[in-house]
Amino acid sequence: MTAATLPLAARLEQGAVLRLPAQVTHARRGAIRHAFGYAVEFLLMDPDHARSQPLFSRNGFNLASLRDRDHGGPRGKGRGVVWAREIFAQAGLDCTGLTVALLAQPRFLGFWFNPVSFWLALDGPHLRAVIAEVNNTFGDRHSYLCHLPGFVPITPQDDLTATKVFHVSPFQDISGTYHFRFTLGDRRIAIRIIQIDGTEGLIAAMSGPVLPLRTRDLAASLVRRPGGALRVVALIYWNALRLKLKGAAYRKRPAPPDHEVS
Repeated sequence: MTAATLPLAARLEQGAVLRLPAQVTHARRGAIRHAFGYAVEFLLMDPDHARSQPLFSRNGFNLASLRDRDHGGPRGKGRGVVWAREIFAQAGLDCTGLTVALLAQPRFLGFWFNPVSFWLALDGPHLRAVIAEVNNTFGDRHSYLCHLPGFVPITPQDDLTATKVFHVSPFQDISGTYHFRFTLGDRRIAIRIIQIDGTEGLIAAMSGPVLPLRTRDLAASLVRRPGGALRVVALIYWNALRLKLKGAAYRKRPAPPDHEVS
């Protein structure tokens, strides 16, 4: 069996960094409709084993990089996978023997912004729990812990819910419920988040193939989508302007929650 045909968790434990050229879509529900989609580069790695490559670095500067301080804990002061394991353990999940992987957009040439990243607790082929790490453009972060009772495996049919407590878009209230669905395969990953707030809300989804991270693909991605995370921020502000022009009401940024995980 070649490395490319190994199960997902086994590939990560061997130090592979995997690439997801994902399609991301957003669709606003309610009185003011708005939808958009764009392509985004995600990387998937096991921080305990991930290896650097010519154009990719762990905790260092490169064309693309993933740094512990960007994830797991307070924004800009993250502790990486150590934090994720602590959060899973506090919730009652014994991570001994599990792979804890990070799915996130990388820094490109040092610039960082991730609207949402995911910590995945993998028990072989089974997904036991997820931490959805959400950042807004105001410098705040909050995370949502998703799992089923007893941490039984999460399947694509399972609907995991969380109360919205964090300010993300200035054009939406902090109310309603999130519904998470995760499809985690060896060859493809898809995540769907639906926020329902009466007749208002949002549908967000990302999906893409799981591919080896190759130097030429990283270089090509910068040509196809220049700016990396900077491009994502520009798209966020562009769509905010479009919403404002459609008449959406602006909400001032409230104080973030006093707890970092819901």
